Amino acid sequence: MSEHHIDQDYLAKRQLKKGTAGWMLLAGLGVSYVISGDFAGWNFGIGVAGWGGFAVAAALMAVMYFTLVLSLAEMSAAIPAAGGGYSFARQVMGPSGGYLTGLAVLIEYVLAPAAIVVFIGSAVEELTGLNGPIVYAAFYIIFVGVHLVGAGEALKLMMVITALAIFAIIATSVALFGSFDSANLFNIAPDPTIAGATEFLPFGWHGVWAALPFGMWLFLAVEGVPLAAEEAKDPATDVPKGIIGAMLFLLISAVLVVFLLAGAAGADVIGDSAVPLVDALKATGHTTLATTVNVLGLAGLIASFFSIIYGYSRLVFALSRAGYLPQFLSLTSERKAPTWALVIPAIFGFLVSLTGEGDLILGMAVVGATISYALMAISHILLRLNHPEMHRPYKTPGGIFTSGISLVLAIVALTGVYAFDPRAFNYTIVLYVVGALYFFLYSKNHLVAKTAEEEFEMLAAAEEDLG
Repeated sequence: MSEHHIDQDYLAKRQLKKGTAGWMLLAGLGVSYVISGDFAGWNFGIGVAGWGGFAVAAALMAVMYFTLVLSLAEMSAAIPAAGGGYSFARQVMGPSGGYLTGLAVLIEYVLAPAAIVVFIGSAVEELTGLNGPIVYAAFYIIFVGVHLVGAGEALKLMMVITALAIFAIIATSVALFGSFDSANLFNIAPDPTIAGATEFLPFGWHGVWAALPFGMWLFLAVEGVPLAAEEAKDPATDVPKGIIGAMLFLLISAVLVVFLLAGAAGADVIGDSAVPLVDALKATGHTTLATTVNVLGLAGLIASFFSIIYGYSRLVFALSRAGYLPQFLSLTSERKAPTWALVIPAIFGFLVSLTGEGDLILGMAVVGATISYALMAISHILLRLNHPEMHRPYKTPGGIFTSGISLVLAIVALTGVYAFDPRAFNYTIVLYVVGALYFFLYSKNHLVAKTAEEEFEMLAAAEEDLG
């Protein structure tokens, strides 16, 4: 009985605000996680693979994300917990599998904002001349502050910022449509030293391999939608609709930027640009719109920065509430915001951002991401094989064949980071091993709830007691 009361008190201090998000808001969250990827970063893939090679890499990554999203939709409807991929893995692979999946997502979600804030610095510099640690600190302080005010408010503000970014992509696409010329896509000369280099693949198949991480930037972090499951109005229908809706929208925006930018300004120009939308507009004489898009591009970066902070806070909250991470990290404020889960990763991310190496940090985030995708796909396969009787409000079309495609492509994408930047690969693996040691040497002996069911039961009881 007393243990039950410890649980009540423990959980009473660890509650998120229910029912703040319907499926439209969740789809918006999914788009805002990713939207900055349309504005910068992906286009360097053209530099390493040529336009044709990058198009192949991006198409492969689109298939990986789409199959992953369909798998996640099923699992998030069946297991609606704030831990997303970690909760699914824990259900089927136990605490160790759950933690190793959660740790990979955590590396992605804590490092991605650190990379994005470096890109925000460049955009702010272009507009105001200011850059460096003071800009990074200001953005972290402001946006962590907004999240501390409460989730509903944060999600609504995020939708407005995301809408501005979407407007910028649509306006750019309309402006560039008239200047599109397919010859511009293939204006990078084939490298004569590479066997099998063609006009379509100027750097051969190795280029395609090295471009996979850049193809991922067009979709990276969309898998974070299930992290909002505990705050959804009706998780079983809202989360699958939200994540699939976000993915369909992102496929359209990816096709627009990949074809129209290089087709209007030339693959050579776009493959080398820090601000591809702006440079494409300048190259085609739309200077006024270019200035507007530069400002709205900042909105795109902020949308992703803002929403990924939301994502990592929910993941840290879930890992900490179950005892995988130090338990103080899951304490929530009177406004039901997970205070320390927002603040501590922000401090870590800020320190990482001081290196100023945006590309390297993003490469590391991609390594964390691909490890987590492989583990999530395995979770889907094992849940189908070991728990066929489980209630599934939404079912993945194609079943384990679909998640199998996602698993294979995730492993290929992971090796692609190594092909592009071995440093990013090696640093991340070291970080991953350190995180794993923390679990195996310490936290696995201090778990609060071993399974998702135990945690749900505790939560339900706590809510009843709180009335």
